[in-house]
Formats: sequence, C-alpha cells, structure tokens
Amino acid sequence: MLIPSIDLQGGRIVQLVQGERLALATHDVDAWIERFRRFPRVQLIDLDAAMGVGGNDELIRRIAVELPCRVGGGVRSVGRAQDLVDAGAQAVIVGSAFFDARRQPDAGSLGAAALVKRDFAEALADAVGAERVMGAVDAKAGRVVIHGWKTSLPITAVEAVGLLEPFCGEFLYTHVDTEGLMQGTDMDAIRAVARATSRRITAAGGITTRAEIDQLDAVGIDAVVGMAIYTGALQIGS
Repeated sequence: MLIPSIDLQGGRIVQLVQGERLALATHDVDAWIERFRRFPRVQLIDLDAAMGVGGNDELIRRIAVELPCRVGGGVRSVGRAQDLVDAGAQAVIVGSAFFDARRQPDAGSLGAAALVKRDFAEALADAVGAERVMGAVDAKAGRVVIHGWKTSLPITAVEAVGLLEPFCGEFLYTHVDTEGLMQGTDMDAIRAVARATSRRITAAGGITTRAEIDQLDAVGIDAVVGMAIYTGALQIGS
C-alpha cells in the first residue's frame, strides 16, 4: 500500500533531502489534503517538533481531522502522544524517545537492550494502546540513528524492532542512506527488518517507483513516499 507523506516545517508542507536540505515547500495545504483524501493512510510528520525548534500543532489539527493520519515528530512524552490522539491522529509515531543515547558508551557490555527505554515504551502503550503506537526505527550505515539522524547508536534496526515489539502495533523503518535521493531504496534491509517482527512494517527512504511499491506490497510491507510524489516523478492521480 502506498502511504503519502506530509512533512511540516515553518507552517508549510516541505520535502528535505537527507533530512537537511530544503528541496521544496508550499503553503497550499488544502490542495494536498484533497489529493491525499482517497488514501486509507497518510503519514504526517512535524519536523519542527522533531528538531525541537517549535511546532505546527494548528496544521496538525487541521490535517488530522480531514485525513486518516499517523502523526509523529517530537513525541517525547505520554502527554504529547495523548494530545495527538485527541487532535485526530489514528496512531502516533515515536522514534528517538524510545532510546537512551546516554547509555551508548556502555552498550557493548550491557547489550542492545540497555539502549531501549522500556519503562517509557510500556507507559506509552498503556496510555494510548499499543495498537496506536508506531515505532519509528531509522537506520544509517547499518545502525539506528536518532535526534534527527544526528546520533548513531550501537544497535541495528533488526535488534530494535525485536526489543520494541511488545509495545508497538506497527513499525516505520526508514532507510536513511537513501532518504530523499529518489534513487530507490534497500529492499534487503527492509526485508530483514520485516522478518525480525510479527508487526506490520511500513518502509520509507528513497522509494520512488510503482515497481518498488508493488514489490513491497507483495510481501505485506507498506511504502511511504514523499519526494517522488511532490516532484511528480510518481503519479498518483488527482
């Protein structure tokens, strides 16, 4: 299944290359709401909240009541997750808050499990329901990255989904190495993550063509597409 992505920054819909360079931006939110209305799922990410430089709550509320959204970006507390559900989010996407980078130097002796904040994950699942929690596992050069892909952890995506599975109804796996480049994604990496969990997987990161989407769909994996849609490289109809 194709899942369109809406990224918000500074009150606009944007697309970034590798999470940093602005590739396009538009204030015409209503037009994209209409274009995405026929999709059963839409991914909505507040980049400002994720980067800790503000937020786009008004836009989130506006979009989430119109479209079936999973909403993420800066979800660092149970209260924030509950606020997003109250705003209309069908699920909340949580990534960096699941991991404790402060334990990174000791991870070799304590194991990958030491990096996962189990108490927070359990509290979140209890508060909004595990079925509404989507664990975001982003990987670059084979390792999980957090804090806007700036901090690399000594844990793989495969290890992370296994540890977080009891607290998440689904997972979003982003292959950061290919994100925003429109050069295709890493199918082997995606399949490896899917094999590591019984939860449904949504893949992101460079997915550009209908053939890639169909290939993923054939093995039960959803595909998030952003840049290819906004640039017109992938036609989704009116």
